Amino acid sequence: MMRFVLVALIVLTVACSRSTDVPKDSAAAEAAPSSVAESGSAPAPLWAVTEGIETPESAYFDPASGFIYVSQIAGTPDGRDGNGRIVKLDRNGTMVSAMWVTGLNAPKGLRSCQGTLWTADLDEVIGVNIASGRITSRVKIVGAQFLNDVACGADGTVYVSDMLASRIYAIRSGAVSTFAEGEDLEYPNGLLVEGDRLIVGGWGKPEADFSTKVPGHLYALDLKAKQKTLITPMPFANIDGVESDGLGGYIVSDWAAGKIMHVTRGGESKVVAQFTPGTADIGVIPDANTIVIPHMNDNRIAAYGLPEAFR
Repeated sequence: MMRFVLVALIVLTVACSRSTDVPKDSAAAEAAPSSVAESGSAPAPLWAVTEGIETPESAYFDPASGFIYVSQIAGTPDGRDGNGRIVKLDRNGTMVSAMWVTGLNAPKGLRSCQGTLWTADLDEVIGVNIASGRITSRVKIVGAQFLNDVACGADGTVYVSDMLASRIYAIRSGAVSTFAEGEDLEYPNGLLVEGDRLIVGGWGKPEADFSTKVPGHLYALDLKAKQKTLITPMPFANIDGVESDGLGGYIVSDWAAGKIMHVTRGGESKVVAQFTPGTADIGVIPDANTIVIPHMNDNRIAAYGLPEAFR
């Protein structure tokens, strides 16, 4: 029942017609360079892409290949319709392939590990060979309710959050185990492996009708002891994406409020940009001081400069 409640929250009001042939020249719309404003206003993008973009959920910059990959739900977030796909962009926002990987259902989080791009697709974690763009692995997770984000450990372990079940799974060599579970996980969404810790963005408990959006903490789970340590002392956001700021802090997105927030090493949080709801799983291009945001409800991907405070 909770699954359909979530869909009622995040089902889109705007949909684009699908296109299988996106002209390269028309894919990226350039704008005057601008940094994410520390005042919390909505900045102008460095570039934005709308053509060939349908319900984008996760943007991920793969340092090894130098490309940006964006998961496209292209329908409802729980739809088993085969319309889901992954788009490939260059770091300047030019469309390389609007149909890089097709035949998925509702792919969400993305993260690469040892030449494989992993994505969470409903109750399945799918591995794509980055060099060829071919699906090489499918791991079915029995009992999964709503797989969301993925993260990769140095040993090749893939972690995946199940938001509605308040559970995190670990996948190692194709074998699935429950890494952690329970309401204490705060219905986890965003994941990031950082050394010997798994950084977790808690959505906060989804209320029955979402009239009250209970926020979650940003916290860490020790990869061995699985002990929870709060990063933010108070719950502060319905967290979706989590990325490092490169200085010991974090950049997070609040899907429900449309906010991009900075969390310092000491756990202080601040709104640095305000958009409309639907700021989903963000990506970062570290050497360009750029954040890439899937504006899920607007069928748009856009890049913004990070403020000086993050550098």
